[in-house]
Amino acid sequence: MLFLVAALMLLGVVLGTVAHAPFAFTAVAAAVIAAWLGVFALRERHARRRGSVH
Repeated sequence: MLFLVAALMLLGVVLGTVAHAPFAFTAVAAAVIAAWLGVFALRERHARRRGSVH
């Protein structure tokens, strides 16, 4: 439960920051995060297909 409260507080801080940031900065940050998550997903899919354990 404490983790959930901390996560919601962090989300509020991040959303508040995005609301005051310029749109171009927000778009670039969103693209970087999307690319990072895409690379992570591809690495995980590749690792599962090989059957390797981290």
